[in-house]
Amino acid sequence: MTATYLLHQLVLASAERTPGAAAITFGADTRSYANLASEITAFAAGLLQLGIDRTERVGIYLDKRIETATAFFGITAAGGVFVPVNPILKAEQVGYILQDCNVRVLVTSPERFTALKEALTHCHDLRHVILTNTVAELPTLPGASVHRWSDILAAPPAAGHRIIDTDMAAILYTSGSTGRPKGVVLSHRNMVAGAKSVAQYLENRPDDTLLAALPLSFDAGFSQLTTAFHAGARVVLLNYL
Repeated sequence: MTATYLLHQLVLASAERTPGAAAITFGADTRSYANLASEITAFAAGLLQLGIDRTERVGIYLDKRIETATAFFGITAAGGVFVPVNPILKAEQVGYILQDCNVRVLVTSPERFTALKEALTHCHDLRHVILTNTVAELPTLPGASVHRWSDILAAPPAAGHRIIDTDMAAILYTSGSTGRPKGVVLSHRNMVAGAKSVAQYLENRPDDTLLAALPLSFDAGFSQLTTAFHAGARVVLLNYL
């Protein structure tokens, strides 16, 4: 049985226990734990093929969708650090965050990429952009390669970097209400301990369904995913905030 001391292992362990159970739902689309674990592993392999190094930052600028969750946990499985960006932020604000934490890879949608394109020209550490929706022709960005989500998932299996529980897993940015947003570093140990603590306190069980309505870029919102996955429950994504 997979141990759960690294963030992505919350999904992998539940996939071993109950592979056919529903893990995540968005609209009419649902993934079982086995399906979600497979996509997470495939996304990690795709990142490794792009050359992502241990603890390198990967920004995610998306609304709530299954690809968003896949990216979060796939990034940590590859040994990277995910940086969730609040989807309501404007291009200048997003650009500041991406520059501040030296993002190397950005996961976003074609529509959001178009709105961000000018700001991204100032993100000098950015090397790759992954677009979630199907596009007939990939756009271009000076200094970076642009990839389709489907091509990333089609990468051959790859061994990830060695990861320990004190490694960085995520950088969550504050709202910036009193100045510029500030990045808060969270380790795998931080996030896994939080998931276990909340699931125990709320007495979550595998037959529960949790509603993820809060922004996933904040700790309280993201914990709705981790709590559900630790318990082997289902989480339903709602783009309310």
